[in-house]
Amino acid sequence: MTARGRPEILWPLFGAMSGLDGIGPKTEATLAQAGIEKPRDLLMTLPASGIDRSRKASVLDVRAPAVATVEVTVGAHNPPARKGRPYRIMVEDSRTPFEIVYFHARGDYLTRLLPTGQKRIVSGRVELFDGVPQMAHPDHVLRPDEAGDIPEFEPVYPLHGGVTQKLMWKATANALELLPDLPEWIDPGLMAREGWPGWAEALRRAHRPEAATEIAATALPRLRLAYDEVFAHQVTLALARARVRRKRGRPTEGTGALRAMVTAALPYSPTSAQRRAVEEIAADMAGPLRMNRLLQGDVGAGKTLVALMALLIAVEAGGQGVMMAPTEILARQHLAGLAPLAAAADIRLELLTGRDKGRERAEKLAALADGRIGILVGTHAVFQKDVHFHDLRLAIVDEQHRFGVAQRMELGAKGDGVDVLVMTATPIPRSLSLAQYGDMDISVLDEKPPGRTPVTTALVSTGRMGEVVEHLRSAVAEGRQAYWVCPLVEESEVSDMTAAEERFKHLRAALGEGVVGLVHGQLPPSEKDAAMAAFARNETKVLVATTVIEVGVDVPNASIMVIERAESFGLAQLHQLRGRVGRGAAKSTCLLMYQPPLSETGQRRLEILRETEDGFRIAEEDLAMRGAGDVIGTAQSGLPRFRIADLENQAGLMALAQSDARKLLSDDPDLTSDRGAAVRTLLWLMEQDRAIQLIGVG
Repeated sequence: MTARGRPEILWPLFGAMSGLDGIGPKTEATLAQAGIEKPRDLLMTLPASGIDRSRKASVLDVRAPAVATVEVTVGAHNPPARKGRPYRIMVEDSRTPFEIVYFHARGDYLTRLLPTGQKRIVSGRVELFDGVPQMAHPDHVLRPDEAGDIPEFEPVYPLHGGVTQKLMWKATANALELLPDLPEWIDPGLMAREGWPGWAEALRRAHRPEAATEIAATALPRLRLAYDEVFAHQVTLALARARVRRKRGRPTEGTGALRAMVTAALPYSPTSAQRRAVEEIAADMAGPLRMNRLLQGDVGAGKTLVALMALLIAVEAGGQGVMMAPTEILARQHLAGLAPLAAAADIRLELLTGRDKGRERAEKLAALADGRIGILVGTHAVFQKDVHFHDLRLAIVDEQHRFGVAQRMELGAKGDGVDVLVMTATPIPRSLSLAQYGDMDISVLDEKPPGRTPVTTALVSTGRMGEVVEHLRSAVAEGRQAYWVCPLVEESEVSDMTAAEERFKHLRAALGEGVVGLVHGQLPPSEKDAAMAAFARNETKVLVATTVIEVGVDVPNASIMVIERAESFGLAQLHQLRGRVGRGAAKSTCLLMYQPPLSETGQRRLEILRETEDGFRIAEEDLAMRGAGDVIGTAQSGLPRFRIADLENQAGLMALAQSDARKLLSDDPDLTSDRGAAVRTLLWLMEQDRAIQLIGVG
């Protein structure tokens, strides 16, 4: 990030690390590898734990093994009799004699450090050997007049190659002296309610804790600093949201006629969650601002119906709608799901993919351009230059994480003030969805439509493979279909996981030719589609697959899901895979095959799946077990990497920061008030480049 425009008051925090005590070129390079490149980064690297170094009268006052800080009188030195033996020094505190032990230390250094007959303060870990206390390599040895140099409670920093605690202590002490007096950016009412200290005070207290409780994520200084981080992030997202919304939308109000026809044709009535989501979308579309909404629903929560109702609003208003899917298989499936409902409303629905060629494609494009096609379902082929709509009002993007923000905007550019609805079938814990999609408004489908059969989930060890294959044989004989998911594509020496290719051959031999199909990521798209289609038409009864089937394949007759080496998958992924069955009326089962012995977390993961089908609860558990970065895969998620904020333990801060940021920008859109100016400083401090570009600073 360029320094151009950075407020002068922040310059000391963005200077060179070599200006701090004890940091030379070598240490500077080591710290830079850990992402600590300037005093600001050092100050945002908080202690991970701490050590109680309060003075004790005797080592007998602590329960060994433990750290003790005592005053001793130094006795005799016993250098090692032969090489490799320890150097021992007898000392005595107010109640007992004990030994201080050094390995590989020079005698002349030790006689200067601990001169016989003199008093010294020593602090280190005490252990008992044959009932006798011993302190090896004390962390601190000081003269009594230097005792004040040892803090009562010493912070312990996360360290990087060759950097010592002593160095971190000195460098942070020096960096704390550089703290400028910054204007307060947190809302005064919120500060008072939470009892948070000011920013500089919070940093001083976080780096100089006085007890273990002050290192917890719930300590007030830490909560305050975490809030600064998530608030800066939410202000950035709120600025992005405000920018999208500033672009004029077009009010799109439906008559309700087409939606009424579809509702009448449904074999069930929509859930209250579906009705609520449709109302939220309709209100957005009718408003003057452009809609930018996320529809988040669990596996089988009925997102397709909500999407169709939204598309019908666009058509009722005399416009068109488009629904984008990341793959052709998914696009065809959306088409199959929407077609009967669109027919009930007498709407022309078409599919556009990369396969459309020649005259057929030209005819579709002409019908799209003159408004005869009301709803288009497609893959990224919809982005092509020659695709023109007559009057595009709504763009729906399915499985958002497969499309970038740039592609969302490209789609929006296909019409005038197009409303955008993004759908995802991946339940995300609220704190993460706010971090990832904070620039959007969110609708959640958190109940299942009636008629979906619960899936029975069982854990089976790989030793019972034969029984599972027999179970499959009888199920196939009854006309049922099954998925068999394998973790890897081909046998590799480094992994003992059975490959899809091998499992396919094994099952084909057991169940017969023509019964088993195979699909994996390495297959050419045409072969993949053909294998999926044969399974969907009930020609093949068992589909051996890698996780390519995780999202979207819908075969209501498939009622068995076998997941081999289930312990190697993430919770969210297992939940998505299980969601492929239970779509028809047949009783469905999911067998989680694992290789014993299971690790404690592996066992916990599989048990959670057995206990619940609630995707949101599963996602929260996943977050608690794996941490934020792993749950969505930070690299491609756009999820920020926070230095202080901990989304698992401080989840409530994110929602607080979002409402605060949105209110601030509605009251002060250009950040020109006193608080607005303070927030600009915060954005520079937190290196929120995107926000700084959005408000046109620097």
